[in-house]
Amino acid sequence: MSGIKGDKLEEQDPKAPQPMPGLRKGDKLKEEDSSPPQPIPRPRNGDKHEEQGLGPEPVAPQEPTAEEEALIEFHRSYRELFEFFCNNTTIHGAIRLVCSQHNRMKTAFWAVLWLCTFGVMYWQFGLLFGEYFSYPVSLSINLNSDKLVFPAVTICTLNPYRYAEIKEELEELDRITEQTLYDLYKYNSTTLAARSRGRRDVRGTLPHPLQRLRVPPPPHGTRRARSAASSVRDNNPQVDRKDWKIGFQLCNQNKSDCFYQTYSSGVDAVREWYHFHYINILSRLPETLPSLEEDTLDNFIFACRFNQVSCNQANYSHFHHPMYGNCYTFNDKNNSNLWMSSMPGINNGLSLMLRTEQNDFIPLLSTVTGARVMVHGQDEPAFMDDGGFNLRPGVETSISMRKEALDRLGGDYGDCTKNGSDVPVKNIFRSKYTQQVCIHSCFQESMIKVCGCAYIFYPRPQNVEYCDYKKHSSWGYCYYKLQADFSSDHLGCFTKCRKPCSVTSYELSAGYSRWPSVTSQEWVFQMLSRQNNYTINNKRNGVAKVNIFFKELNYKTNSESPSVTMVTLLSNLGSQWSLWFGSSVLSVVEMAELIFDLLVITCLMLLRRFRSRYWSPGRGGRGAQEVASTPASSLPSHFCPHPTSLSLSQPGLAPSPALTAPPPAYATLGPCPSPGGTTGASSSACPLGGP
Repeated sequence: MSGIKGDKLEEQDPKAPQPMPGLRKGDKLKEEDSSPPQPIPRPRNGDKHEEQGLGPEPVAPQEPTAEEEALIEFHRSYRELFEFFCNNTTIHGAIRLVCSQHNRMKTAFWAVLWLCTFGVMYWQFGLLFGEYFSYPVSLSINLNSDKLVFPAVTICTLNPYRYAEIKEELEELDRITEQTLYDLYKYNSTTLAARSRGRRDVRGTLPHPLQRLRVPPPPHGTRRARSAASSVRDNNPQVDRKDWKIGFQLCNQNKSDCFYQTYSSGVDAVREWYHFHYINILSRLPETLPSLEEDTLDNFIFACRFNQVSCNQANYSHFHHPMYGNCYTFNDKNNSNLWMSSMPGINNGLSLMLRTEQNDFIPLLSTVTGARVMVHGQDEPAFMDDGGFNLRPGVETSISMRKEALDRLGGDYGDCTKNGSDVPVKNIFRSKYTQQVCIHSCFQESMIKVCGCAYIFYPRPQNVEYCDYKKHSSWGYCYYKLQADFSSDHLGCFTKCRKPCSVTSYELSAGYSRWPSVTSQEWVFQMLSRQNNYTINNKRNGVAKVNIFFKELNYKTNSESPSVTMVTLLSNLGSQWSLWFGSSVLSVVEMAELIFDLLVITCLMLLRRFRSRYWSPGRGGRGAQEVASTPASSLPSHFCPHPTSLSLSQPGLAPSPALTAPPPAYATLGPCPSPGGTTGASSSACPLGGP
């Protein structure tokens, strides 16, 4: 008989089996199997357990056999992973962390020692990596011996344009200069008396006149302090004892800003002022103007020999320098057959006999006599101001050379360029890249950009004029301002112009002797006068001799190489690893595997925590229904603590209260049969577990 709510319940027999706790009203239980209860397998750590609930009982998961093991398995906890690593790694000292786990003092000691060793090793690693990424270089010096290509030799006359060529252009400048010398220093030249009538007329014909400027005296206290500090001041000559200097005024285009270019020496002031106006005269001359009368090599060079063989016109090229006059370059890149030196010594080099007469010099422009010589590479321009030196008349100068090559490392190892293509300065010279070429090109580029004209000492681009104050009235103001910025590197030329990676230089040493000697000068001068039209009256002041040769054929090659290569770095790292842990590369792989496993276990734990929050109870009936219908294998471990049975005989395996319904408050809902097998009409309830 079905039980109805409110029915009277029969008295239960005390010997009858009691209902199981935790069952609610209306729950149906299956009949227990008469067979003896089977033992329930004890769950392993980490196994997922099924829940008890409504419907058919789910099947408990089976232990994986050897054939059913997964392809990739991870450890269940950090402790298990750490113990496995310490027991199986090849790193020395790691096993001491687990083998002495029953002795906490030893475990702590080895843990601290292992961590300190690990930290010191990686500190050493940091030093090694820091050294590697600083890109140090080692300089290796090699000594080679072989035939050497003789360098190019440029020699200049120190004689700029002569009076016969530009006499008309220089006459006005000479008159004004002579008048200025007379006004400032009361110097009266031989030509001044003839031009005395026109002094007042020519006084203002040229801009930027040379003036004497009074310098304000220092404060009285400062002068007295200097006198007290120096007791021998009167015994030392002072450069500017007078309270005035010499200079000329320069202004910008609209005369809003002016300054005086001053000099403490009157000689320097006159030369610079004359040089400034001389540049303007040169800029107005046609480029086709011949530089010297009878412009031939014989007028300057009496004799030329290399390796005891006379030179010819095919061995040199010619160019003109605004300040140093006619220049000749021997053995340059245009020479079809470059000179080779197979033996050292003065007899196996270049020997030149030069004419150094001063008859046609411009006295206000050139204040030295002799010749200027420079040794350089075949494909390098001759910067006579930067690398040349003067030869003294009446002296034989012997210059011995020693070749030296330098190969720098570019890229991360040094700031050098191979051919200048990566330098932001255009090469205006017809030569290979050098640092001096770049610097001069940078100055000319700035000059054209700021002043609007080109400086006459350097090549000019097309459609650009040389500076002339008749066309560019303020170029002098712009030039001297730019020169000051250039010297202080405000233009950035020294920063932008990097050193070339390959440099060939020549170390020079010179010796001097009187030539010709007193006993031989008579016949030497006679021979020169008959063959080379040499004026005997000049004698020693009109000739000079120079010998240029290799001191030895051995030459040095300085080569840079990486001090710490990748092979060296790996070797040093391996040495440190072996020193502190006594392990190999495979130990590094084990460390990487440990880190990977740690990351995987961390991700899995975070995923379980996220899913436990998502499937947590209290989300309503729908959430409970979803949990009940979800397979146990896809739930987190704490949702399925252990597989359970209805039998309570196993101790400690009680059903989870979260997933088991509470028991009903009554015994049964079915009729209880009579002992005789008939069904009674009474409304007594059948106790649980009855037949």
